[in-house]
Amino acid sequence: MSAAAAGDAPWLDDAAGRLVRPFTVSNGRTEPSVALDLMSQVMTTGRTPLGYLGPEHGQALDLCRAPVTVAEVAAHLRLPVAVTKVLLADLLDCGALTTKPVAHDHHSTDRALLEAVLDGLRRQL
Repeated sequence: MSAAAAGDAPWLDDAAGRLVRPFTVSNGRTEPSVALDLMSQVMTTGRTPLGYLGPEHGQALDLCRAPVTVAEVAAHLRLPVAVTKVLLADLLDCGALTTKPVAHDHHSTDRALLEAVLDGLRRQL
């Protein structure tokens, strides 16, 4: 069994993938205490969370030093979005993160965002 990266051991395995089920990361919770959208941006506040948080919480905090979307955090953590939302909500509840919800204006489209998505898709192909 070879670990994907030294920091990931023993949580990830190249052949088997994640060794801990995602729902155990969120203690079986599936609903976050805070409403988060995929495009909601989260960022650290500089406050240290009190009490024990799992390693994924620490990884999420590291990712959120600059504003980042919930979808990006989920992708970097390699966790389902529902689990990521629960982890981020834990960090929001203890004051370690702040969020900026995305305003949904269905009449306008951010061309720069669409071009960035298209560029990313092209790089993947």
